Amino acid sequence: YIATFRHHPTQPNPTITSEEGRKKRTPSEPTPPPRPEPDLHPSFLLRLPLLFLLRRKQAGTGRHSDLSAPSSPRAPNPPLVNVAPPEERTSDGIAGRARGLGAPPPARPRRRRRPLRRLRPPLQARRPRPALRQQGRPLPQPQSETYRYFDLPFCSPEKVKEKSEALGEVLNGDRLVDAPYKLDFRTDHDSKAVCPKKLTKEDVAKFRNAVAKDYYFQMYYDDLPLWGFIGKVEKGGKPDPSEWKYYLYRHIIFDILYNNDRVIEINVHTDQSALVDLTEDKEVNVDFLYTVKWKETPTPFEKRMEKYSSSSNMPHHLEVHWFSIINSCVTVLLLTGFLATILMRVLKNDFVKYAHDEEAADDQEESGWKYIHGDVFRFPKNKSLFSAALGTGTQLFALTTFIFLLALVGVFYPYNRGALFTALVVIYALTSGIAGYIATSFYCQLEGTNWVRNLLLTGCLFCGPLFLTFCFLNTVAIAYSATAALPFGTICVIVLIWTLVTFPLLVLGGIAGKNSKSEFQAPCRTTKYPREIPPLPWYRTTVPQMAMAGFLPFSAIYIELYYIFASVWGHRIYTIYSILFIVFIILLIVTAFITVALTYFQLAAEDHEWWWRSFLCGGSTGFFVYGYCLYYYYARSDMSGFMQTSFFFGYMACICYAFFLMLGMVGFRAALFFVRHIYKSIKCE
Repeated sequence: YIATFRHHPTQPNPTITSEEGRKKRTPSEPTPPPRPEPDLHPSFLLRLPLLFLLRRKQAGTGRHSDLSAPSSPRAPNPPLVNVAPPEERTSDGIAGRARGLGAPPPARPRRRRRPLRRLRPPLQARRPRPALRQQGRPLPQPQSETYRYFDLPFCSPEKVKEKSEALGEVLNGDRLVDAPYKLDFRTDHDSKAVCPKKLTKEDVAKFRNAVAKDYYFQMYYDDLPLWGFIGKVEKGGKPDPSEWKYYLYRHIIFDILYNNDRVIEINVHTDQSALVDLTEDKEVNVDFLYTVKWKETPTPFEKRMEKYSSSSNMPHHLEVHWFSIINSCVTVLLLTGFLATILMRVLKNDFVKYAHDEEAADDQEESGWKYIHGDVFRFPKNKSLFSAALGTGTQLFALTTFIFLLALVGVFYPYNRGALFTALVVIYALTSGIAGYIATSFYCQLEGTNWVRNLLLTGCLFCGPLFLTFCFLNTVAIAYSATAALPFGTICVIVLIWTLVTFPLLVLGGIAGKNSKSEFQAPCRTTKYPREIPPLPWYRTTVPQMAMAGFLPFSAIYIELYYIFASVWGHRIYTIYSILFIVFIILLIVTAFITVALTYFQLAAEDHEWWWRSFLCGGSTGFFVYGYCLYYYYARSDMSGFMQTSFFFGYMACICYAFFLMLGMVGFRAALFFVRHIYKSIKCE
């Protein structure tokens, strides 16, 4: 059985399902069909690896999440148990739903709860394949504080057996250990003893503190996650916390549904009559118990995920997603119409006017964007930094594209722990050659000479800030003794990947870019001396232009941002990658269109310094996303404390910085294509 603690303060999903028929609300994500699995004899022995995480409730709604959630459709892996903040309690036990899937026991009336911390113990099954294990996540969900289960004085074995983790699982914060629950397949146990435990005053204080902060556990059995509280607080209508009663649950009940030799569903709740009073600081003798009930169900193994996918694709959830897409499409249509009716008509009139002027009087003074044809292709300042930003943005765009392709083919199905982070690390390392090639080749086109320095700048432009942020936040996690802190061995593996894969490919790409010997395609000759830029009104300066450029793309994605934040920093599971991909395409189109429009107005005002302006305007959406982080933190979540705050804003700063580089590259490429096109269409002397 595997155990860790987790502290997770995000917005929980308001989804509660009970056997009494309470309406269930779950996030709308389709679940891929399960993979076929070899037949197993029903006599095999299952041991339950539990993972406990201390987690903090992060939703401001006061609701709690289901205890049972669907597993990944792959063949059963060792089950895990996790302690996390639930969304609702029930009269029969706890019904907490983490990450938005599952059907808990009947729920009792909801009440406002303080932020939760979570604790997880994992379970491991003994069968031809392991059945249960624990899960945790530091880097993917930096907002959550995850702690090892045995940091609380539960029953612990003499020797804790830890599960070996893959790179993605470690980055995800999983720290799996064996836990003391054994589940024999199709063998019921009634009030089976785990161990007798004598709690000292210090142990009672630890448990009381965890119960007061709503710590919860999370388990994974056959890849099916479960959640439950470790205790409860009875206020009795008294406002003074010193008069409240604190109780520890000592009896856990597992309800497992099976079909032949397949596990179809598993739920967990607690015995409300088996409580331990933790109100006073005194020694207490506790007998920890657990009950296992197996029930047969006609549901085939291939359809065990259907109820979760159907509930997560409820019409009211899909309506919101489609409304987001319609909103984005309307934005694109309006912007396209604006460009078609304004820019094209203006450009057509400009072409006619300039052609007439050339025939009428060659010595007539020019005006508008044709007037600066000798300066519009003058290379920008800080060309090395500009080329490095362009190369890094191209690499991040390629990384995002590959991630979307893997998501659309079903690689990142729910509870495929660590797959996303493994893909991010591997694909980023393999695409570093793209950054080196684009940066160095463009730098050479701009007549740069020190291409080695440009290559080093390209390699450090994104990795440098990310590494500094990681060092600081990893130090914070170590100080908090959270599983978000990466082990030294994992850090060495990441450094080796960068040293042996990322950097060599970056150098190879840079050498290929330098040897490409391509020249910058400028349809107009550049004059020796730049023209003076006329005085411009304040709204034509860089910052107001960036604000206008970033608002429209952000308005096209802000509805979908909520679901992404609720998945990354909350309990939802986001699997509607097709809709997300459509929104991403719309984001690129809007960014390109608005940058082209602002570039035209800038050139019409005889301002020829458009290179950096187009990049900054394209990437300004990243600033709006970071502004949304402030709104989400204060209005949508109950995150608090230095660790949660620093993780949230630290890693979101890195993500928004990546957005800035990627969308800045898109904006500049669109503006460059537009500028080349219009100046090819006129006669430039």
